[in-house]
Amino acid sequence: MKQYLSFALTSLIALSACSQPKPLEQEIGGSKGLGTKKLMIRTMKLPSALKTGAEQTELYLPLLKGKRVGMVVNPTSVIGTQTSVDSLLKLGVKIQKIFGPEHGFRGNASAGVTVNDDVDTKTGIKAISLYGKHSTPTAEDLADIDIMVFDIQDVGVRFYTYINTLQHVMEACAANKKTLLILDRPNPNGYLIDGPILDPKFKSGIGIQPIPIAHGLTVGEYAQMLNGEGWLKDKVKCKITVIKNANYNHDMEYTLPVKPSPNLNTQQAILLYPSTCLFEGTYLNHGRGTLFPFTVVGAPYLKGKFDFSFTPTSIKGMSETPLFQDQVCYGLDLRTYDTAELRKSKQVNLSWLISLYQASPKKEDFFNSKLSKEMGTIERLVGSGDFRQQIIDGKSEAEIRASWEPGLSAYKTMRKKYLLYP
Repeated sequence: MKQYLSFALTSLIALSACSQPKPLEQEIGGSKGLGTKKLMIRTMKLPSALKTGAEQTELYLPLLKGKRVGMVVNPTSVIGTQTSVDSLLKLGVKIQKIFGPEHGFRGNASAGVTVNDDVDTKTGIKAISLYGKHSTPTAEDLADIDIMVFDIQDVGVRFYTYINTLQHVMEACAANKKTLLILDRPNPNGYLIDGPILDPKFKSGIGIQPIPIAHGLTVGEYAQMLNGEGWLKDKVKCKITVIKNANYNHDMEYTLPVKPSPNLNTQQAILLYPSTCLFEGTYLNHGRGTLFPFTVVGAPYLKGKFDFSFTPTSIKGMSETPLFQDQVCYGLDLRTYDTAELRKSKQVNLSWLISLYQASPKKEDFFNSKLSKEMGTIERLVGSGDFRQQIIDGKSEAEIRASWEPGLSAYKTMRKKYLLYP
């Protein structure tokens, strides 16, 4: 059965991922006009609604009461229509400090922009940036903290930096003997496990651990993997408690209630992201400088090759200096692409990148990251030193995928040890 789960700010609706709701039959007899005949009334037993870890306050409030709490949060950290910070403050939790990842606690910094320490104007709580002077909480940061809470929505890919923040927080908690409470959230790309395993040579701020492009884990599961595989610095172990999602499985479709970062501002972008973020390593604009990033891709030099066009402009808080700013770009419009095709294939789509390379009259520039500071390095994004040459050599998608083995299959086996959900 195809599943669908729509999760809005004010309501939760979950449809069963495993089976049709079971009908309940109730016998009613002796009613007026029915004589001795029995009337069978069929009713449907609806499945329970999905609940994020944060929403299940009854499970973790006892762990926070009377303690000085540090919270690693951003705008995705919500309970209903409020931030988890605001909600927990109202419930009497003493929040000592807020720690913010890339884009900051309030989510108003562009991608890659340094965020400074500050005081949150709404709550008056000190906000420590983990995307500024340092990425790991210091001993001083944690000195007046009894327990840390991690509550950030991830999207299930290696180059999305929030899982790196998780690792740094775990290492700091382990070093300073603090417990980390993880309020788990669904992975909107949880069905997808694909891509080459990161080669350590290409370890960077957008990839630290030997996992594929799409890892198929929630944050809670990934934390268990970091501990279990000995991936934390000096192989330390962090004491973690995970508040699981209720009534969740990896195959569920999950619509985020809040955009997870400024440029992942639509559900379409989130679902295309494992595939279209690869264009950050090419001489193409992938929608930055538009209101639909990661759902369009193109360049001025593709005029005559494609009919669709868009013009990137400077947008504060999203992309101030996009590639090909104020120039008409021609290419692909994926805003209405049926993402069910991705779920069906369970693969990152490589055909778009292959076709755009083949259509490009500037093949020598296609992967040249020296052309613009807005470009990333394709090796760091993909995690492999072979990918660039494979595209240049005209290798097929099947041939490229074959080069990802046996690493990808070995990861899929290893991953099973850390799953909290089917």
